[in-house]
Amino acid sequence: MKILLHACCAPCAVKCIESLRGEGITPDIFWYNPNIHPFTEYKSRKDALEKYVKDLGLNLIEQGGYGLRDFLAAVAVDNRCAACYEMRLKAAAEYAAQNGYDGFTTTLLVSPYQKHELLRETGERFGSQFLYRDFRPLFREGQTAAREAGLYMQKYCGCIFSEEERYLV
Repeated sequence: MKILLHACCAPCAVKCIESLRGEGITPDIFWYNPNIHPFTEYKSRKDALEKYVKDLGLNLIEQGGYGLRDFLAAVAVDNRCAACYEMRLKAAAEYAAQNGYDGFTTTLLVSPYQKHELLRETGERFGSQFLYRDFRPLFREGQTAAREAGLYMQKYCGCIFSEEERYLV
């Protein structure tokens, strides 16, 4: 089965990749994250994922670049998370469909901090090719493995709004 795994960062990818491999699936990794800000955070996450994927011998597909303006235009609505999930999963679904993948999924499904049901609904809106997995039980183990591997560990979801919320508390 040819699967495209949208990845938000290396730490979230660790156990998602391991879990899929346990099912006999070797995913190609898809980087499209215009939500991650500021640029230094975007670059740190992208660089860490590039190194991790290379070390595993997996394929990495990078789409788009730093997308501050596109992201802010897309989330100028009441529900920023819904708009963010929509942009990223739509890009993954389109790439998967155009490039012969049997399906796609996302590392966002590993985080207990994401809106899991909204993620699932968003992915399923793009058709039966969405490979749903509840990776959340693997989250803590994945974070530990990422720390042990020396991967860059971020302190917030990625968007400028979540950074503000993280540091205002």
